[in-house]
Amino acid sequence: MKIWNKAAAVVLCIVLIAGILGFEPAPMVVSATSSTKDKIDKTEQEKQDLEDELDKTQDNLGNLEGKRDSLKKELNYLNDQLSQVVENLEQLEEQIRQKEQEIVDTQAALEEARETEKWQYANMVAIVRCMYERQEDSYLTALFTARSLSDLLNTADYIERVMDYDQKMMEQYKENRILIEAEEVRLQAEMTELESLKLQAEEEKKKVSGLISQTSSSITKYADQISDEERRALEYEAEIKKKEEDLEYLKKKLAEEIALSQAAANASWRDISEVTFAENDRYLLANLIYCEAGGEPYAGQVAVGSVVINRVLSSKFPDTVAGVIYQNRQFSPVASGRLALALGENRATEKCYKAADEAMSGVTNVGNCVFFRTPIEGLTGISIGGHIFY
Repeated sequence: MKIWNKAAAVVLCIVLIAGILGFEPAPMVVSATSSTKDKIDKTEQEKQDLEDELDKTQDNLGNLEGKRDSLKKELNYLNDQLSQVVENLEQLEEQIRQKEQEIVDTQAALEEARETEKWQYANMVAIVRCMYERQEDSYLTALFTARSLSDLLNTADYIERVMDYDQKMMEQYKENRILIEAEEVRLQAEMTELESLKLQAEEEKKKVSGLISQTSSSITKYADQISDEERRALEYEAEIKKKEEDLEYLKKKLAEEIALSQAAANASWRDISEVTFAENDRYLLANLIYCEAGGEPYAGQVAVGSVVINRVLSSKFPDTVAGVIYQNRQFSPVASGRLALALGENRATEKCYKAADEAMSGVTNVGNCVFFRTPIEGLTGISIGGHIFY
């Protein structure tokens, strides 16, 4: 302490003498130690390298997602095509069932017609035998035993009408049988055609099902690759955060070494009633909360939402939810691509939406804090879950 007082006295004397002699003292410059500056430069370069790798990973992730989305569209088309094929196959199977029943009915009718024809033929044979083979009932006996010409004519006419009727019925039964046989041939031909169409439909179903299986496998493959890229992005993001934490510490040390302190200017604030939210702000904020605090307690999720809305209200930040969230290098899930993934699949939970609603209504459990991060040495603020809000 005494040494410092002596040094201060010497400096003061020099300043007084310089003033008396009319000289203005040169501004005092406190520079960082070279080792600290070297560490900062090295850490900055490592951080930049990681960010470049993260950008490459994001590009690769975007390409994979594009291929996956194209395959999903193709899969939807194939599923629609399969539905049509299945529907067509069901219709063909129903038609085949109906045609089979028609064939069964026709075969039954044909058998009945054949039996009727046989019966009619047997009747005719019996009548002929009765008329010509049995002397007492024969056609000639009936004619010869007629009592008069009138009886003779009547008997002859009656016998002729009976024979004509039997002959006519025989012809009708034959024609009916021929028609039924033709119908059976037609039905069998239609049945063959339907079975051929069914085989084609089954082949088409098998083909489309194979394409669906192949496309689903490709989607699974891309999903696995996307998971790997997302994991890699998370690793880069974690490393970048670590470098940022290192930089924060080194820059703090540098600031102490050069004795500079830069205070943030007091900002003006709007009231929540002055904010007009866009249609998708709730969706965007809820999914950011999911990415930043999906595993945090509900209070931590509200806190993250409050930070975003605080920035909207502050004149130092963009005045819209989208502007705040997509401001350059502010939220790591935006840079890593995790937010885009969450938005694409709406991963936000019901609690995340509830937290977004509270924040957008003006509720805050972190006061006017506009930053948050994982705890690092020397950083003070409001601690909620795994974050410090400041």
